[in-house]
Amino acid sequence: MLASRNPKKRAGRKKFRETRHPVYRGVRRRNSGKWVCEVREPNKKSRIWLGTFPTAEMAARAHDVAALALRGRSACLNFADSAWRLPVPASSEAKDIQKAAAEAAGGFRPEGCVGGELMRTGDEGEKAAETTAEAGEEVFYMDDEAVFGMPGLLANMAEGMLLPPPHCGGGGDGWDNMENIDADMPLWSFSI
Repeated sequence: MLASRNPKKRAGRKKFRETRHPVYRGVRRRNSGKWVCEVREPNKKSRIWLGTFPTAEMAARAHDVAALALRGRSACLNFADSAWRLPVPASSEAKDIQKAAAEAAGGFRPEGCVGGELMRTGDEGEKAAETTAEAGEEVFYMDDEAVFGMPGLLANMAEGMLLPPPHCGGGGDGWDNMENIDADMPLWSFSI
């Protein structure tokens, strides 16, 4: 189920300033301008803290990973492509969900946030993931060829352009023998 088809309810707080994101579920804004995300465990009062992110989109992606892990196909997602694009946690344990959420959010880091901090987990603010500049590791990359089961698709398409057209077999009827034809051949026949 997509969040845009199931609109959010208004917050019950009237005294305080609204901090929830107007579109994304499970995302709220801190006073510092960063976005935080946490998910409530089904049939429990406890919550799983997913972290602090520089953009609302990153926090929404983290929410989608956790929602899929906890609620499966009945999860209300922020993005339609989250079900097939995002990593699946190894288990439904909080640590595995946090790790998968950090990985998913890191894959959607905007270009301008290269030097900044990716995410904070826990109340102490310890780093759960390092930036690519600091750690020298690769950013999460989704291989489209592997996802769609078409390895070498672009290479095969390029090779196809280099092949000559197929030969028209036959005894003198082909396009190669057009100089031997003396009769006029009209493009259009209006007699039919």
